[in-house]
Amino acid sequence: MERQEFLAKLGISMAAICTGCSLVGCGSKSNDPSPGTTTNNPPAPGSGTVFSINLATDLQTIGTFKVASGVILVRLAADNVASSFTAVQVACTHQGTSINYNANQGKFICPNHGSQFSTSGAVLLGPAAVSLKQYTVTVNGDTLTVMA
Repeated sequence: MERQEFLAKLGISMAAICTGCSLVGCGSKSNDPSPGTTTNNPPAPGSGTVFSINLATDLQTIGTFKVASGVILVRLAADNVASSFTAVQVACTHQGTSINYNANQGKFICPNHGSQFSTSGAVLLGPAAVSLKQYTVTVNGDTLTVMA
């Protein structure tokens, strides 16, 4: 095999390898949900009580959170009033990965592709393009209830 023939075959092989790499990268796969869908099935708006917790024993520290029924509930402030909490869907609107709350930054972050959301669920940084659904929080004595 001559040098020119070898280099030509090498170039074709490398192109095939690089194309294969991009196909298995960060893009959509057949089992990934479409953008804007979620796999954690957040409660539908208006469907009623999602869950309740006892504030005497749960979420006593600012920045702590609880995940239940497709919702992430976070304590943002010390008082036991509704405005001291936020509740949003736990599934990122990009590909449905469960988000986390970063107390130091005061925002939700998706560990999969880095989307970031405000405490009200608004998109701060993509690739997500759709806001998280936010749920109503009520407090009655020591009982906090998340409503859809």
